[in-house]
Amino acid sequence: MSRNATYRPATSHVLVLLSLLFLGAGMSRLGVGVAEVIAAEPDIDSTVETTSLSAAPDPGDLLASLRAREERILQAETDLQERYDRLLAAEAELERQIEILVATEARLAATLRLTETAAEDDLQRLTTVFEHMKPAQAAELFSQMDTDFAAGFMARLRPEFAGEVMAGLDPITAYAISAVLAGRHARTPRN
Repeated sequence: MSRNATYRPATSHVLVLLSLLFLGAGMSRLGVGVAEVIAAEPDIDSTVETTSLSAAPDPGDLLASLRAREERILQAETDLQERYDRLLAAEAELERQIEILVATEARLAATLRLTETAAEDDLQRLTTVFEHMKPAQAAELFSQMDTDFAAGFMARLRPEFAGEVMAGLDPITAYAISAVLAGRHARTPRN
C-alpha cells in the first residue's frame, strides 16, 4: 500500500472527532446562552422551576422560544421601518409646505412693496396737486377734510405753502391740524 492510502483514514477520523468536539462545545454554549436569554424574557412564567445550568434544556422548547423571539424581532423591525417611512414622508411633505410658504411669503412681500410704492406715489402726486393750487383754494379743501387726514397732507407740503394754507383756514381747524401734527411723535421714546 502506498503511504497516502494508510494516512487518509487516520486524518478523516481526526477531523470527525474534532468536528464532534466543536459541535458538542457549541451546543453546550448555545444551550447555556439561550437559557439565559429565555430567562430574561418578560413573558416567561415565574412559577416554572429554575433548572440548574448543568441540566440541558429541552431542544424543542428552546427552538420554539427562539422562533417566537425571532418573530417578535422581525415584527418590531417591520413596525420600525413603517414608522421610519411615515416619518420620511411627513418630513418631505413638511419641506414641500415650507417651500410653498417661503415662495408665498416672497410674493406677498413683493406685492406689499408694490402697494407701498403705489400708495406713496399717489400721495406724492396729490401733494403736488395741492401745492399747485392757490393757498386759498387749498385752504378751502383742507377745511372740508378730516383733521387727521388733513394733518397728514399738511406734513407733506412744502413749509412755506403749508403756512399759507394754514393762514387761510378757520383758526379752530388750523389749531386742530397743528395739534395733530405736534402730537404725532409725542409718544416716541426720547433718550
